[in-house]
Amino acid sequence: MEDKIGKIHSIMMQDREILSITGVIDVFAFDEENVDIETEMGMLTIKGTDLHVNKLNLEKKELEIEGEIESLTYHDGDSFNKKGNSFFGKLFK
Repeated sequence: MEDKIGKIHSIMMQDREILSITGVIDVFAFDEENVDIETEMGMLTIKGTDLHVNKLNLEKKELEIEGEIESLTYHDGDSFNKKGNSFFGKLFK
């Protein structure tokens, strides 16, 4: 099992409408129905409708999403393309 010392990741959901996540390393993609992120505990996909990123601070590793949350799914392994292929990696090339 991977060493988890120093890794902090939490998810807090309010009324299935506001999702606050800590331990966010990168955001790979987002639109109104899907948000793909890398967290301290693995890759995470958030699905819903009318999703909006209200707050993103990668320095503090925080993300807040608002909308109708339908599901949260963790992915084992490297499900997303890393390094330079993230939304912000492409934006700031």
